[in-house]
Amino acid sequence: MDKCVMTLPVLLLFLGLVVMSRSCLEPASAYRFTGAVCRLTYPAAVVLNEKTTKVIQAAFQHAKYPSISNEKSIIFVGKVKYGLANLEIHNLSIGRSEFELIAGEGIEIAISNVSAVFKGTIQYGYGSWLVNVGHSVDFEIDSHIDLGINPKLYCGKGKVAADTSDCYLTFHKLDLLLQGDREPGWLKRLFTNFITFTVKLVIKSQICKEINNVANILADFIQEQAEQFLSDGDISMDIGVTSAPVITSNYIESYHKGLAKYNNVTAVINESVFDPSQLTEDRMLYFWISDEVFNPLITAAHQDRRFVLNISGLELTELFKTNLSTPIPEFLSQFLSSEEPVLRVWSVSVPHLWTTPMGTSVRAVAAAELTSGAEDIPGLYFEMEVEVVVTASYAKKKLILIATTSQISIMKDSLSTDTLQMVEAHIEYLKEAVEKIGVPNVISELEPSLTALLDKQGANLFDLIEPQVVSQDGFVIIQTDFAFPHHLLVEFLKKNLE
Repeated sequence: MDKCVMTLPVLLLFLGLVVMSRSCLEPASAYRFTGAVCRLTYPAAVVLNEKTTKVIQAAFQHAKYPSISNEKSIIFVGKVKYGLANLEIHNLSIGRSEFELIAGEGIEIAISNVSAVFKGTIQYGYGSWLVNVGHSVDFEIDSHIDLGINPKLYCGKGKVAADTSDCYLTFHKLDLLLQGDREPGWLKRLFTNFITFTVKLVIKSQICKEINNVANILADFIQEQAEQFLSDGDISMDIGVTSAPVITSNYIESYHKGLAKYNNVTAVINESVFDPSQLTEDRMLYFWISDEVFNPLITAAHQDRRFVLNISGLELTELFKTNLSTPIPEFLSQFLSSEEPVLRVWSVSVPHLWTTPMGTSVRAVAAAELTSGAEDIPGLYFEMEVEVVVTASYAKKKLILIATTSQISIMKDSLSTDTLQMVEAHIEYLKEAVEKIGVPNVISELEPSLTALLDKQGANLFDLIEPQVVSQDGFVIIQTDFAFPHHLLVEFLKKNLE
């Protein structure tokens, strides 16, 4: 991996990812409390670098330049009082940005060849015991500036933050043009010196302050977006950091709690298996997610009654046309041909999830109830324990799930009439139906539902390139390249800085 270069948007994006935390530990000590990890590598920085000019332009243009006054005594003229007001920026252009990650320290950012024209008004007055004169004149300042920032990332006051106080501007050109250029030579020399000294100080102060302001606004915005992305209804997620970020010459890595929250109850993670060696540096963006993140989310979804499926009418009868090796029981055929047949399936207890290199296994106990509008058609209720191995992928902005059933057992069954009894052949049919009809149908329902949920949170706005989901023992890695959504940055800048 080449030596890294880092731009301001990368810093701002990262500040949004490393959000508020109650306490910060050393990384090695924080690993076992870490539910999710984000690694941003050099190729991602290259993409984000393309957006640097938009952020810098916003900082320059959104900065507020205060009015300034001063005075000076001049022989034969007396005391000259002058002030600068209505300072505005025009014709802003930015050359290029360069950056470097300093392992274990911070980020060096250099923005070169910033060209801008500052316009405003100079008010001045001078006088002696003979005469008093007051004037104002419009002016322009033609400038070429280089901007340097050396932010340090640290963990304090309950969050990861950036100290951007090491911010400096180098003025390669600062030419003052008074309106009409008709003022006396001594006056222009005085104002030129005034501009050179005072305006440099004002611009530096306000630009560096505004960069910090934009960083905080963007960090808050990204934090809110990340929390919304991981929240739905009454289920939310605490993505606060467990440690300060780690910076190497090749990547920035942040460590997050990943604690599900539901009904004022927050999950606890203290046995996470994260280790930095589990992630590589070949892709642009990595998300490492522990099983200890998923299981509390599943618990919350079960308690929120998310795992309920109702199928009726023609849709239900079409499902049971699937060819099975076991003959369909007569009572079930009567049920399917009756009026208003309804199948309701729901989770009886909290499903359990665990991940291996083969995929993500889920074990669940579910109940199924078949009812009909016809009183003479018997209803059926049964409970089953099902274990499936699921692999996931994401392509063409759609989530794709592949499930393989590894175990099915019927735990309880009953018919609504005493004239019929469930026999072994009925049980075998139900097990085959669950495997070949039930599980595929649940997966077919989950795929569009989860895709819609991802779209609702904005995943479809990002151009993800060949994303992969890699399952390991106790965790999942999502790795992808991406193209930065330019329109989202523009929308953010317009919405928050106008």
